[in-house]
Amino acid sequence: MEFDDVLKNRRSIREYSKKEVDFFEIASICESAVQAPMAGNIYSVRSIIVSDKQKKIKIAEACHDQEFIIDASHIIIVCSDPSQLNRSYEEKGKIYARQQAGAAIENMLLKATNFGLATCWIGAFNENELKRILAVPDNINIEAIIPVGYQKGAKTITKKKPELKSTIFFEKWGQKVAKPTRKTAT
Repeated sequence: MEFDDVLKNRRSIREYSKKEVDFFEIASICESAVQAPMAGNIYSVRSIIVSDKQKKIKIAEACHDQEFIIDASHIIIVCSDPSQLNRSYEEKGKIYARQQAGAAIENMLLKATNFGLATCWIGAFNENELKRILAVPDNINIEAIIPVGYQKGAKTITKKKPELKSTIFFEKWGQKVAKPTRKTAT
């Protein structure tokens, strides 16, 4: 798939078929997270892959009863370990860990889309409950839950994305018009 098509086709899907996703594709999705930019080349992102049905049920409950998660072939729990970033960047380390996780998550979503798989970035969850279910240490942050599977039924129509002109400013906040630039003769 062309990159622009991957960007345009990525959607949050909440209905999954029973078809299993090949583990190679799941591993490749996790590998794409490693390609995300990392402050100081300090890799802080970790992933937990879950396919066990009973564990998926518990995860769905910890995600405020988002039961569609259960039907996904796999669930990827994206975590971050800010400890080394905190040592290197002090207070900024916490911010960098979150930014790095976001970049890694987006890579994972795009990679899954490239494979023709369905995903949903889930940020609504009880972190303490998930840590208990997955034996995640207290010093590790759970950043997102990503169910991965094949979409059930026809592709869904989603809300239209905003136009570029409504999302950018020039030179300062609120300035919607760019000053013309002159091309110099060479």
